[in-house]
This record gives sequence, C-alpha cells and structure tokens, in this order.
Amino acid sequence: MRSLAPLICCVLVLVATAPSAATGQVSSPTRTANSPAEPSIHAVYPDPIAGGDEGEFVVLDVPDGTDIGQYALTDGDGTADIPNTTARGRVVLSTAPNRTRALTDRPVVGFDSHLALANGGERVRLQRGNRTVDTVRYTDAVEGELGVVNGSVIRWRPLGATDHPVVRAAGGEVQAFALPDSPAAPIRPIRNASERVYLAGYTLSSSRVADALIAAQRRGATVRVLLEGEPVGSRTATEASTLDRLTDAGVSVRVLTGSRARYRYHHAKYAVADEQAVVLTENWKPAGTGGNSSRGWGVITTQPRVVNGLNQTFRSDIGWQDSERWQAYRQGRQFERGEPAAGSYPSEFQTEAVAVQRTDLLVTPDNAQGALVGTIDDANDSIDVIQPTVGDWDSPLLRALRRAASRGVEVRLLLSDAWYVREENTQTAQRFREWADRNDAPLTAKVADPDGRYEKIHAKGAVIDEERVVVGSLNWNEAAATSNREVVLVLHGSDAADYFGAVFAADWDAGGFDTPVGIVVALLGILVVAGLAARRLVFER
Repeated sequence: MRSLAPLICCVLVLVATAPSAATGQVSSPTRTANSPAEPSIHAVYPDPIAGGDEGEFVVLDVPDGTDIGQYALTDGDGTADIPNTTARGRVVLSTAPNRTRALTDRPVVGFDSHLALANGGERVRLQRGNRTVDTVRYTDAVEGELGVVNGSVIRWRPLGATDHPVVRAAGGEVQAFALPDSPAAPIRPIRNASERVYLAGYTLSSSRVADALIAAQRRGATVRVLLEGEPVGSRTATEASTLDRLTDAGVSVRVLTGSRARYRYHHAKYAVADEQAVVLTENWKPAGTGGNSSRGWGVITTQPRVVNGLNQTFRSDIGWQDSERWQAYRQGRQFERGEPAAGSYPSEFQTEAVAVQRTDLLVTPDNAQGALVGTIDDANDSIDVIQPTVGDWDSPLLRALRRAASRGVEVRLLLSDAWYVREENTQTAQRFREWADRNDAPLTAKVADPDGRYEKIHAKGAVIDEERVVVGSLNWNEAAATSNREVVLVLHGSDAADYFGAVFAADWDAGGFDTPVGIVVALLGILVVAGLAARRLVFER
C-alpha cells in the first residue's frame, strides 16, 4: 500500500476524510464554546516532516473583517501574539511563515513570538486578553498530518487531501451509454471541445483518446491529463508510448505518485470538456473506452453544478506535491509489455438521452461511501448491483445490501467472470446465496456469463427501486471507498433507471456460473499455469 504521508500544501481548505496511518488515533478535544462573531481553532499541525518541527502551525476560522491582532495562542508554556491583521475565512498562523507561504495560496500570518506544539499532546487556547475564546486539546499527533477539529473529535488527515461536500445538481437531460456497445460516446465531448479538456483516469493507453486530446490541443484548448502513478500490474510500454506522444504534442500529463501521495490510488475516470462532463466506469484504453473488452457504464452531462464540481476536483488533485510531470516520472523506468485488447462485440445498447430529476456528484474518500450507504438504506423494492468484485463481507456497502434484503428488498448482485477474480467471485456469490437461504431473504448473487456480448464485467454501478442509478469508478470495497480517489454519479429518475436497468437485465439473464467452488478452483489453476507458461500477464483494473 502506498504511503499516505501528507502534502504540505493548501492547508486551509483541503483536508481529507480518508483514514490514514492515524485511523484509530482520534483524540477527543476539550473545547469551549465561542461566539459566532469570534475566531475559532479549525486545525492544528504539530508534527511536520522537518527537523525541529519547523513549519508547525494552527489554522483559524475567522469571521469576515476580524482584526485577529486582538488574539493570541497559548499552550500554557508559551504565548504567541498574532500581528494586527484584518482577515476572513481560514487563516494559517505559522511558526515559519516563509516556508508555509511557498506551499499554499491562502493567507499565512507569522507569529510575533514562538509557539512550540508538543507532538505527544497539547492544550491549545485562543485568547483575547485574559479571556479564553476557544480551546482544543489533542493527543498523539501524527507525523505530517493535520488534526482537524470535527465537532467533539480531532481527526488526523493527510495534509492537502480534499473535503468536498456532495454536489447536487437540478434535473435535466444526460446521455447514458454502455460499453463495449458505444465506444464513440466517451470521446465525443473531447472531439468537440475548443476551450478545455481535463481528463482524469487510472490509465490511458488508447490511441483514439490520445488523437482526440492532441486535436483539441491543436484547436487551442487547454488540455491536461491526470493519471495514477503506480497502477496495479505495472504501467505498460504501450501506455508509456501514448503518454510520450501526448507530451510531445504539448499536452500536460501528470501522475499522482510518491511518498506524499494523498490517495492510495487515483482511480477516478472522468473528463471535463468545455461545458460537458463524462463520468464512466472504464479506463481510457482499448479494453475500456475502446469497446474491445469490458462491460462498462457511462454518462455525459451538461449540468453546470456537476461540471463545476468535477472541474474543482480535477484542479485540487492535479495541483499538489504528489502530482509529478510525466517526463520526470518516466526517467529511468522500465515498462511492461501488455497484451492488447482486440475483441469485437455487438452494439445492442445505443447511447440514449434520458431525463433526470437530480444528479448527485460523489467523490471518495470525501463523501461517497456514506452517501451510497444512505441510498441503499432508503431502498424499498429492488437493488441490482454490478461489480467486477466486491470487498470484505463486513464492509459498509455489503452490510447495507444485506440490511436491505433483510427488510424485503429484492437484491441481485452480478460479478465478473474474469479469470483473475472468478474463484473469489464464485465464493462470494455462494456466500451471499447461503446467507439468503439461512435468513429467508430475497437476495441472490452470481458470476456473469458474457455470452459473447463482452469479455468481462468492469462496470461499477447499481439500479435502485427503478428510479435511481449509481455509476462511476468505485469498486465496492473499503479500501477504495476510504483511501482512493474515485468519482461516482447518482442519477435520480426512472428514465435513467430504465436504460441501465435494461443493460443489467440483459447481463443477468444471459446466465451465470453456479459451478461448485472446488471445480472452479481446479479449472482456474490449469488456466493460470497455462497462461503463465506462455507469457507474463499484465492487466489493469
């Protein structure tokens, strides 16, 4: 697992909900109530990754037009007066302001005297004269992490990660599509863009996508690409060549990587092209958006709040210290030879304009898991889920599915038959069926049979009560929900549910594998040995 050490950047607004090495080290602060018209302590940063803890700071929430020079911070051993400054919003009070100013675009105010925050715990008070305005107590600071006051607790979070709220957009019309049926759909907004294209992905190896990006660049659009730096199975030589071609054409390509990475994986898959956005389940490669392999779901929307929300997510993710230029990243690296996807499949489901009553934009680790659990808990009649694979039995999303079935909601779970997850998925499906039998619950699960319509399931979505659709990059497991950057849309409306419900029904009705686990294990072992004897396999999620 890649380190979740923090970034020293944008300390004022961008703090994450993602668990990190500090999970389980949440301290309960002692806090006194303060007047809404006065500042309060928002966060503390006691333990920088620096000699002598140089650069430690405190973040204040400041009402508009407040002269914070009336205040001081004290830890009982020392007191640091704040210079006369009229401020608003969140302001950083730093023991090393020059160091901090180079790492944030928010106001930084240097103390008039030194204040040393203890790593093992501290009681920090904000005072006005002899009166205490606010008090925060923390214990066991986590090196390089920001302690954010959240009600009655302090949460230690990777510095620089985001805390985006759920974005809700008013109704309208979106374009719904399925892959491999409609490979032109996800690229169409890029081909039409004249001002900007921001493409976010896990991997990018499609020459069609690269061609569209380069053409947009030549039309004068600002084109930027953000990818995962350390994809599972290694980066392929084909992808490296594709990214080289993009950078040679002037496209900005960056990858998230390094010891200060905020996210376990940048696994989101979306693009902002002028005033349109594409959100999908597939990677930007022939097997995904190229339509040569995977069953995927996707949406194109012009809803301004969704487009703006994705724009903000992209900008916050590409702008920090874990974002490295592709040219610098690739120096001295070797890339694996991958097997190209070259399948051909029928086009049963065409892109379709569907009305939506509302669209919710969710991102992980900030807000998606809680919102999705709530959506499942609100289900009354049916839940159809399609996933490549699912996580731990006791993860929040799977517990929510079992709760739904326990109250009589019809639940169907369709999992991928890809060779590298078939054994696991067969066991998972069997466990769900056995649980349903024991509890007399209307839940069933199976491994899909593509039946020649696609190679494998890579879609990550759900249709709920025939009136809500979940579609995005999130695999339903705890690590993805709490440590990755993922993007998900929830579409409200029966039209969208009808479209994706028909895709799900076709995949479900095609059949599934109920082969006993032992036979599957034996067959899988034979296939894996034969495959590895022929070549080294490199694949992407």
